[in-house]
Amino acid sequence: MAKQYQTLGEFIIDNQADFPYSSGELSRLINSIRLAAKVVNHEVNKAGLVDIIGAYGETNIQGEDQQKLDVYANQKFIQTLTNREIVCGIASEENDDFITISGCNNDHKNKYVVLMDPLDGSSNIDVNVSVGTIFSVYRRVTPIGTPVTKEDFLQPGNKQVAAGYIIYGTSTMLVYTTGHGVNGFTLNPALGSWYLSHPDMKFPENGRIYSINEGNYVHFPEGVKKYIKYCQEEDDDRPYTSRYIGSMVSDIHRNMIKGGIFIYPKSSKAFNGKLRLLYECNPMAYIIEQAGGKASDGYSRIMDIQPTELHQRAPFFAGSKKMVEKAEEFMRKFQ
Repeated sequence: MAKQYQTLGEFIIDNQADFPYSSGELSRLINSIRLAAKVVNHEVNKAGLVDIIGAYGETNIQGEDQQKLDVYANQKFIQTLTNREIVCGIASEENDDFITISGCNNDHKNKYVVLMDPLDGSSNIDVNVSVGTIFSVYRRVTPIGTPVTKEDFLQPGNKQVAAGYIIYGTSTMLVYTTGHGVNGFTLNPALGSWYLSHPDMKFPENGRIYSINEGNYVHFPEGVKKYIKYCQEEDDDRPYTSRYIGSMVSDIHRNMIKGGIFIYPKSSKAFNGKLRLLYECNPMAYIIEQAGGKASDGYSRIMDIQPTELHQRAPFFAGSKKMVEKAEEFMRKFQ
């Protein structure tokens, strides 16, 4: 049972028994992520005071303009995980290919790979809107003692051993799961410590918020259009409230606390969807399911999709269980 206001370090120690196969590596990995998150948080909070906002001048593998903080966050998370020699490989949304980490003895003996979106919603930095970091952890499938291969990263989401996000907002929070529920920790900037502020987080079974970029309405599939109209109809508990930030971490964090659905569907402009399956959809789906919610591609469970490429995209319907099921009903009906 989680004890409210214990530190993240204390929480990790108290829950070591959840990982009898880990020998402490997974706990050390989470500790590394919390350290990198504090460094990135420090820079995010200085945005506007130092030359860290705006475009970096390059595009990433997705063809998107990189922001300076994208590059900074990516470097800091990679450096922290590499220097502590906890993982054997890293894949990032900002890098073309995965990174192999051998360790100081060049023995390739570490068990875990990390996949991450180092700064989700980074285009919002310039206007002082919340952004986040998303991470996902898997046990490698190739033999220990050999370099990692793409096979270690192209695992379905149901093989995740941990996932989480950091939200840099009015307060900075780290929310994560290791398959035993979801817990949220808030950073006390004065002390530099993370405290358990949101134990055993749960999605309400139903909600009254829908989060989707309605500016793309004309490009959406018919099922999504019909569901949006359903959300807007007058009924006992409708119309629902439309809330869309444009930073998935922020939208899903709000909906987990208040109840709601987040939708980023495929469209005539992005036939496979826009969100990355490995760096965004799978880790958020793991958290959402562990919090009692549901995550799908509009028809079936996101975490059962077998990835075929590192930067694969997927439609994403996620949030309160009954709301996602209703959206899926419209998708099937108007398929």
